[in-house]
Amino acid sequence: MPYNARRVALVVCVVLLLGFFLLPNQTQTLFQQLGGPVGWLLSWPLQAVSAVHDGIGDIWDRYVALQGVEDENRQLRREIEHLQGQNNRLRESASATDRLTELLEFKTQALSTMVAAQVIGRDTSNWYRTIVLNKGESDGIHAEMGVITPAGVVGRVVKTTPGTAVVLLVSDGNNAIAGLIQRTRDEGIVDGTAQGGVRLKYIPLLSTVRTGDRVVTSGLVGGFPRGLAIGTINKIETEEGALFQTAELTPEVDINRVEEVLVIQSPYSPPASTEAEKAAPKAKP
Repeated sequence: MPYNARRVALVVCVVLLLGFFLLPNQTQTLFQQLGGPVGWLLSWPLQAVSAVHDGIGDIWDRYVALQGVEDENRQLRREIEHLQGQNNRLRESASATDRLTELLEFKTQALSTMVAAQVIGRDTSNWYRTIVLNKGESDGIHAEMGVITPAGVVGRVVKTTPGTAVVLLVSDGNNAIAGLIQRTRDEGIVDGTAQGGVRLKYIPLLSTVRTGDRVVTSGLVGGFPRGLAIGTINKIETEEGALFQTAELTPEVDINRVEEVLVIQSPYSPPASTEAEKAAPKAKP
């Protein structure tokens, strides 16, 4: 600060002090008159600072509150995921219970002896369409036994081990089940197609078969009693010069989603050679 300016400031301070001590009433009146405008001028920056401070405080409080809400949301999301997992497990258990209850009721009402089994495997190759069951020879299951659900036919047992059984599905071309059109009483053979469909072959040309007719087992071939549902006719094909008609079926059972089945136990006779070996006297050494 220049020397002259300091002197002026010092003189002003001395004059103010003298005026305050020598003329207190007049000085007080002067300060009161000046205080209003000066205070008004000073209040603006102070108010601005106060507003900024309050705004920062509000923002901070909201930030802290949002942090708490975010933590609660994370916790709630974890709880929701846990409850959804429990709900899915309960729904799956309820669905399995319903299916098993239906199987048990059907098994109780059926005349034939049946064994309930679960599907534990599927053939993913293009050669055969099969499923694997968790029951086998030790449970009284053998080849050629029919496999069904309460809805209808699934397939036929073709191979067994002590603890498992392989079922050739009705949609496999190597399968053959004797079928009967309920309305017309015409018989044919049900087998699978290369595309995984199901068809009824060897329908007589004079048959009045039509779409919507239901096809059931005829009971003429072992493994299935008469009257089990196989499917519904959705298309009829008659080739020129052919001796029979062929009909495409919509299976009663969704064989790609079946999870539990019933195996129809038919009388099982060991091979004759085995019986002969048991009956024959043992040779003396």
